[in-house]
Amino acid sequence: MQTSFTLAQLADPDVSESDKILRACVHCGFCTATCPTYVLDGNELDSPRGRIYLIKDMLEHDRPATAEVVQHIDRCLSCLSCMTTCPSGVHYMHLVDHARGYIERTYHRSLADRFLRAVLAKLMPYPQRFRLALTAAIAGKPFVSLVAALGLKRLAAMLDLAPWGLPHRPLKPQTFGARGPRKGRVILLAGCVNDLLAPEINAATVRVLTRHGIEVVVAEGAGCCGSLVHHMGRERQALAQVRANIDAWLAVEGADAIVTNLSGCGTTVKDYGFMLRTDPVHAERAARVSSLARDVCEYLATLPLQAGAPASRLTVAYHAACSLQHGQRITRQPKELLAKLGFAVKDVPDGHLCCGSAGTYNILQPEIAKRLRERKVGTIERLRPDVIAAGNIGCITQIAAGTEFPVVHTVELIDWATGGPTPRRLSADRRDAVMRPSAPAE
Repeated sequence: MQTSFTLAQLADPDVSESDKILRACVHCGFCTATCPTYVLDGNELDSPRGRIYLIKDMLEHDRPATAEVVQHIDRCLSCLSCMTTCPSGVHYMHLVDHARGYIERTYHRSLADRFLRAVLAKLMPYPQRFRLALTAAIAGKPFVSLVAALGLKRLAAMLDLAPWGLPHRPLKPQTFGARGPRKGRVILLAGCVNDLLAPEINAATVRVLTRHGIEVVVAEGAGCCGSLVHHMGRERQALAQVRANIDAWLAVEGADAIVTNLSGCGTTVKDYGFMLRTDPVHAERAARVSSLARDVCEYLATLPLQAGAPASRLTVAYHAACSLQHGQRITRQPKELLAKLGFAVKDVPDGHLCCGSAGTYNILQPEIAKRLRERKVGTIERLRPDVIAAGNIGCITQIAAGTEFPVVHTVELIDWATGGPTPRRLSADRRDAVMRPSAPAE
C-alpha cells in the first residue's frame, strides 16, 4: 500500500511505525474472512482492510477523527485474528492501538460515552475500587431486563456480567515457597479481576507451580498490566501502569519468568518493549520484562508435570482465547498439556473467531458481543463436552454467561490432574459421574 506521509509526520515514531505497517498491506482481503465483525454483517468498513483504509486516511491528513472512523474502530475487538491470517505480516495490533490513541486525543465523544469510559478506566484496573463496584452491582442485577428495556444496554451488560456473590479480595504481595527443592522462581501477574471474580485461578496457578518446585512471587507495587485502558486509547494512564509494573517486577531478584494466567494481559506484557521503545529510562527494562513474560501453559510445558491419580476421559472443549492464539501465537501447549494429563481434548469449530469478550468490548459494544457469544456457545455446545476450558478470565465470564456447561481455566484442570482440588465450577452431578474423587485442598 502506498502512503504519503510528510517528513514532518514521519518524525513522529508512532506515525513512522504506522507507515511501515500500512506499506506492508497488499489489499489481498484474506483478513476479511477471519474478522468476527465482518463475518457477522459483511460490512467492509468493519473488516481489518476497511479499518486500515480509514486509519490511513485519518493519519495522512492529520485531521481529527470523524464519527464514522470512531464507529468502525470502536467495533474492532482487537482479537488479532487478522494477523494470524495475513500473508504479508501486517502488524494490525500496533496500527489499531495507534489509531485508538489518536482518536482519544482528537475526537469529542458524547457525554454518556465519555462517562462510561471514564468509569471503566477508573474502576476496573484498581482491585479495591472494582470490588466496591461489583458489590454495589449486586443490588442492580435483578433489574437487568428493566434497565435494558429502558435502552441502557451498556449498563445492562455491566450488571449482567457482574457476579451474584460478593467479590473476593485481591491477592496481596507475598511469596509462595516451592514444595521440596526449589527448581525455579517466577513472578505471578495477579491481575486486576482474577482474584475478585475467580480467585481459584490464581490459587490453582500457585499450587501447580509450587508443587513442581517453583517459587511464586506476587510483587509489591505491581498492578494492572495496562491493557484495559490501553485499548481505550488512554495511553498516559496505560504507560504509567506499565512503568509501575516494570519497576516492581525487576526489583524481584532471580526470577526466571513473569507468569500470566490472563492471556489478554500476557499479550500486553509481551508488548511492553514496543510500547516503551522510545522511553529513555524504561526502554531497555521494558524489553527485559517482555522477554521474561510467559503464559502459564507456555511455562508449564517446560516442566516435567507429575500426574496424580489417572483421570477419567473427561471431554474438554478447549476455547483458544484470541489473545493467546493470535496475540501470543500459543496454540499447541494448552491442548498438549491437557491431553498428556488424561483429558480428551476437542477443538471448537471456527475457533479463530472471538467470543465477544475482548476486555471491555462486551460492555462498550454489548449487541455485537452478544451475537458473537451466541455463535461461540452454539459451536461449543454441539461438541457436548463435560467442561469448557479457556485461558482468559474475560472469555470464561463471557462464555459462562451463555451456557449451562461448566467453564474453567485451563490451569485449574492441570492443577486438578496433578493432585489439586476439583475445579469449583464443575457441578456435583457431572463431577461425580465422570471424575475421580477430588484431592484435599492444599
